[in-house]
Amino acid sequence: MKYVDEFRDGELAKNISANIANEADPKRNYRLMEFCGGHTHAISRYGIADLLPPNVRMIHGPGCPVCVLPIGRVDQAIHLAREHGVILCTYADTVRVPASDNLSLMRAKANGADVRMIYSTQDALKIARENPGREVVFLAIGFETTTPPTAVAIKQAEATGLKNFSILCDHVLTPAAMHAILAVEGGVALDGFVGPAHVSTVIGSKPYEPFADDYGKPVVIAGFEPLDVMQAILMLVRQINDGRAAVENEFTRAVTREGNLKAQELVAEVFELRDMFEWRGLGSVPNSALKLRPKYAAFDAELKFKVDYVEVPDNKACECAAILRGQKRPLECKFLGSVCTPENPVGSCMVSSEGACAAHYSYGRFRETAQ
Repeated sequence: MKYVDEFRDGELAKNISANIANEADPKRNYRLMEFCGGHTHAISRYGIADLLPPNVRMIHGPGCPVCVLPIGRVDQAIHLAREHGVILCTYADTVRVPASDNLSLMRAKANGADVRMIYSTQDALKIARENPGREVVFLAIGFETTTPPTAVAIKQAEATGLKNFSILCDHVLTPAAMHAILAVEGGVALDGFVGPAHVSTVIGSKPYEPFADDYGKPVVIAGFEPLDVMQAILMLVRQINDGRAAVENEFTRAVTREGNLKAQELVAEVFELRDMFEWRGLGSVPNSALKLRPKYAAFDAELKFKVDYVEVPDNKACECAAILRGQKRPLECKFLGSVCTPENPVGSCMVSSEGACAAHYSYGRFRETAQ
């Protein structure tokens, strides 16, 4: 299949692996963060870390949209479904994220709340049309990739006079999270980033330039196939060896510097920045998330139902927060693969397939011995 098979070629993988080994200076360490959960999944699935020399270390980042959703945001959704009797529409992974009082959206559904798993924002609009006597709330999560479809849904609801539809907006921003990672006091030391693929098709490569210019951290945007990731690692190693810090684009078949301008304009029309937003693992980060503009306030579930946000501390026994900051690896969590499994997740990193713990578990890497 075009753009798939040629990026999974075993011989080419061996060649890139050999080049990385030859060019990585044995006297130094290379600490590279793959921001996106899709890259974490690819690294575990294809055993990419096993093809790297010991001094090239991949560090998992906070780019899993389900993982970074804090407990308080899930509590809001559960409250809407249980106390306000809304039809709560959400993407499937979100229903298993642990919340307060040993609850989750799935457990709330089992106890009678009307929680429905959907595949797209259009499904939520359809449910609202089919249930004119019920309020329908879409739990809108995700990075810049999933924000444009939410904006389209809001515009469609306004145009058709769909008054029983609203969103609980938890859309977050990639560059803000990268800034937060670098600003964490006592945080993980990084030499460069593997930039996300899908997000970059929307925002382009330009927003990453401050990380190279201001922080001196090279960024290479990569696709999700194994050879994409390996080539990006090689490009980062070469930049670091040369003492350069630039934004490079390995994923040229889909990403440009400017990105998708039409999608950006649509998002800017419907959304504006939140002053502050809490992330799991990163805490409260300024200007890191979106909310609806006043023009679309009628579709804002937080305002419509007057649902306040309350911060809730993470489970102290769970290492998910430290893993999202890059300070710990899944293998350093004593619960991984025993108490904490995809069927019974203790933390959100075990819920989504993009979560670092779920990736390690799915491909048997939880059986490895932590170094």
